[in-house]
Amino acid sequence: MRKAVNTLAIVPKSTRITTLARKSYNVLLYQAQEQGLEHDVFKAPLDSIVKGLDFDSNDHGLIKKHLRAMVSTTVEWQSPTVGEGAAWNVSGLLAHAKVSKERGQVWVEWSYAVNLKQELLDPTVFARLRLDVLSQLRTHAGVVLYEICTRYRNVGRTSRQPWRWWYPVLSGNPTSEKSDRLEYRIFKRDTLKPAIAEVTAITDLEIELVEHKQGRFVDEIQFLIGVKKQASLALGRPPQPVDVELVQRAHVLGIGEDALEPLLAEFGDAAVRPALDAVERRVASAFPEQLRDPLRYLKVLLQNAVGRTAEPTSDSQTQEKTAHVSRDQQAARRARWQLEWTRRANERCASAIAELSVPQQQELVVQLLEALRGRDAHPSIIKRLSTSGWQHPMVRHEMLKFFGEATFGVGWDKPTAEQLLEIATELGPEGE
Repeated sequence: MRKAVNTLAIVPKSTRITTLARKSYNVLLYQAQEQGLEHDVFKAPLDSIVKGLDFDSNDHGLIKKHLRAMVSTTVEWQSPTVGEGAAWNVSGLLAHAKVSKERGQVWVEWSYAVNLKQELLDPTVFARLRLDVLSQLRTHAGVVLYEICTRYRNVGRTSRQPWRWWYPVLSGNPTSEKSDRLEYRIFKRDTLKPAIAEVTAITDLEIELVEHKQGRFVDEIQFLIGVKKQASLALGRPPQPVDVELVQRAHVLGIGEDALEPLLAEFGDAAVRPALDAVERRVASAFPEQLRDPLRYLKVLLQNAVGRTAEPTSDSQTQEKTAHVSRDQQAARRARWQLEWTRRANERCASAIAELSVPQQQELVVQLLEALRGRDAHPSIIKRLSTSGWQHPMVRHEMLKFFGEATFGVGWDKPTAEQLLEIATELGPEGE
């Protein structure tokens, strides 16, 4: 995806921008660029933007909440380098958004402010981002740092800015009286260091923080950017929808996304998922009494799980080192294992289709067309399948799901704990 430099260092002016909102916005922008500048309004199936929702339900409160925030959140659009962008702009992330159900399928419609549409969809100065890499990052600061550093990877460093300039950009939080009292050491500990560790662990970039002091105090910071020596990864894969399953489950339990995000970043999906299972069982049982604070209960479960998996040792120095092992790196490892398993499952399914003879593939397309018509799928999907084939981003997931369930069974694209363990054993802790 080509993302204009003016959209890399956006500063929220009203409400916080969450990690999920930023990722979803990137997918919407990719879809809009694919549909073309000639459109004023853009439209895509909801399940091509996010996954993990109950699409048979009329309640899409979570996605409506994020779309509402994208429309109402006022942001300043600026380049990370002074004078690089063509202009300064202020607007909402989206001009409008609409969710509707047509022929049994949920669709999202959206548009952009007129003063930004040209630069958003056909940017002249931009960062070329990989959405499959962005999908693995767990924190807002990690996502933004990757986007900005990708823009300047050939330069080798970002621009030098006051550290208070970086705070709203990386954290996604608007400035406030509380942030005005923030000390640099807290910002460095809670935001900068975890983001640098995450980007370095997951992406092909190596990031180093450079501090510039005025007297005894840090005044400005910038980031040095190195590129790891590794084989180039294939480009051109369509973006995967943003997974909101855990956020949706927590939302039902009364646990907000703002509270869940740091837990996902600290412990990872693989730990949060079974912990949420336990919270759901506890809420359903109401024994010995109704659960009053699901969030607190979830935190206790996760902390206990970490304690149980810690290796006992009598060496106090080793214990101290173990206690300071970056949980961001642990979460990054789990994310890589999950992504690798899913990639292999999709490749296995796509390869099985490719091994079919041409007549068999044509028959499979006919069967999928009949299935889509049978459930009153939107005509745009049916048209894409008929004209562009099943490899088109709008219908590829339909074919993989249709063929995968028929061939490998329901749940073929969901790894078991044992399968993730096999991937972890094969790839090792660094996922290489």
